Amino acid sequence: MKVNKLKLIFLLGIFASCSSSKPVVDNAKPAKNQNISKSKPVKTVEKGPVVINKPDIPTPTDEIFKVNLPEVKREFRGAWIASVANINWPSRNNLTVDQQKAEAISMLDMLKDNNFNAAILQIRPSADALYTSNIEPWSYFLTGQTGTAPYPNYDPLQFWIEEAHKRGLELHVWLNPYRAHHSNGGAVNSQSMANKLSDIVVKLKNGMYWFDPANPKTQGHVSNVVKDIVKRYDIDAVHFDDYFYPYATYNRGADFPDNASWNEYQRSGGALSRADWRRDNVNKFVERIYKEIHAEKEYVRFGISPFGIWKPGYPEGIVGSSQYDELYADAKLWLNKGWVDYFSPQLYWPVDAKGQGFEALLNWWKSENTMNRHLWPGLNTVEIRVSDRPAEIKNQIEISRQILKNDAGEIHWSIAGLTKNANMLPTLKNGPYSEKALVPKTPWIKAVPLQGPTLFTVDNGSFVRSSWSAKNIGNVFQWILFTQYNGVWETEILTLDKLSKDILKSKDGRKLNAVAIKAVDRLGNESDYMAKKIK
Repeated sequence: MKVNKLKLIFLLGIFASCSSSKPVVDNAKPAKNQNISKSKPVKTVEKGPVVINKPDIPTPTDEIFKVNLPEVKREFRGAWIASVANINWPSRNNLTVDQQKAEAISMLDMLKDNNFNAAILQIRPSADALYTSNIEPWSYFLTGQTGTAPYPNYDPLQFWIEEAHKRGLELHVWLNPYRAHHSNGGAVNSQSMANKLSDIVVKLKNGMYWFDPANPKTQGHVSNVVKDIVKRYDIDAVHFDDYFYPYATYNRGADFPDNASWNEYQRSGGALSRADWRRDNVNKFVERIYKEIHAEKEYVRFGISPFGIWKPGYPEGIVGSSQYDELYADAKLWLNKGWVDYFSPQLYWPVDAKGQGFEALLNWWKSENTMNRHLWPGLNTVEIRVSDRPAEIKNQIEISRQILKNDAGEIHWSIAGLTKNANMLPTLKNGPYSEKALVPKTPWIKAVPLQGPTLFTVDNGSFVRSSWSAKNIGNVFQWILFTQYNGVWETEILTLDKLSKDILKSKDGRKLNAVAIKAVDRLGNESDYMAKKIK
C-alpha cells in the first residue's frame, strides 16, 4: 500500500508540472461538417493557481445534410426577334449604335422580367451579317447600306450574347439559309452576295435573290457561315426558319429556276424525280449542318421552325399548303432522323381553326418525334386571328403543356406580339409564366458533369449571408437557390454572376430552416447540391 501511495503522488506531480508549463488545448477534431469560427471570444478557465486559455468550440450555426430538394419547373420560353425589313430589331436601319443597344437591352429586360428564358435573334436575314464577318457583308437592315459597318464599330451579336447571358437568357442565332437578297434590302451593290456569288444565285419575280439549294457551292458557303459563327461566338443554338426552296408566290407561281443544276444532275446519271431531287438536296444539307455544329461545339443545339403543315391530310382533316411539295422541305424526315435538337413547327392557327387545328397538328408532330427531340411549337402571338389574342395564346400554352408534359415549350412570333397587345404580357406573367423556368434538359448531347458547388453561410442577425462557388465555373450557366421556411422549400433561379444572397431568417412569420444550392449548365443539367441546416 505504501508503495502504491508513493507512485500515485509521483504521477500527480508529473501531471501538475505538465499543466503549469503550457495551456491545455482541446485537440478533439470537430465533427466532419462542423464549421469553426476563429472570431469567437476566448474563454478564461481557472484551475487552481494556473490560468488556462482554452478556445471555445462554438455551437454550429449550420450543418451540411442530405435532403430531397423539389423539382424545378422546366419549360422553353422563347421569342423570335426579326431583323429582316427591320421588323423587330433594329427598328430602323439608321439608328445610332447607342439606340441599337438601348432597344436590345429593352427587349432583353422585357423577356427576363416576364420569365422567358431564350431569345432567337435573326443575325443573317439574307446572306448578310448583323455581326463581324469576313465571309458576308454587314446587313442593310443594320446600317442602311449593305457592307457598311456600324459607326462607331461594334459587334451587335457579341453585345446581344453578353447582355442575354447576364439576364439568364439563352441566345439562339437565327439564320435564313438560302435567301441571298431581300426585296426590302436596298439596292444590290458590289458587296452583296447576290453579286459576289452570282453563279449560284437566281432572281425571283418578286425581286428577291435566292441561292440554288442544289448547287454544292451553295451548301459549302452556308456551311462555312454556320461553322464560323459557332466557332467564334458563345451562342446557345443555331436556328433555321421555314424558308428552304421559296414559297411559290415569291416567283409568282412559276417553278423555281434551277434548270442549270437540274440538267447537270441528269447528265451525271441522277435518277430521282425533280421534286425528290430538290428534297434530297435540302435533306443532305440539314443533316450536314446538324453534324457540323456538334463537331465544332457539342453543346450548341440546332433548331428548325418549319411551316406547320407537312402535307394536307396529315393528320386527317388538315388542309392548306404543303411544305413537302412547295418548299421541298421534308421536315418530318428531319424529325424522324433526329437531325435537329429542337423542332418548332409554326402552328399559327387558332385552337378551333377548321382544317388547321392547333391541337391536332401538335399531336401529329409529337407522334412523328420518334427520336424524342424537343418539340416546341411556334405560336402566332403577333397576329393570330381571334377576338381575344392573349386568352388564345394562354390556351395554346396550356394545351402544349398537356401534350408535351415535362418537355414543354414554345416560341412566340414575334417579340412585337408580346407588347402589341397591352394584355398579352400580363396574361402570361399572371398565368402560365408566373414563375421562372429552366429549359428542359437535352440528354442526347453529352455534357461535362458539373461539380457540386460549395455553400458558405454566415449568421448576420436578421439574415443569413449565403455565398457559393464552383470549381468548374466555366461550365455553369445558372444557379438554383433553395430556401426552406417551416419545412417548405422555395426555389429561385439566379444568373451566373449572382454569387451570394442575404436570406431573411424569418419571413411572414416563418422560420428559415435550411439553404441549398445547385449549379446548372447551358443544357439544363443540374449538379449535385450542398445543403445546410440553419440553427
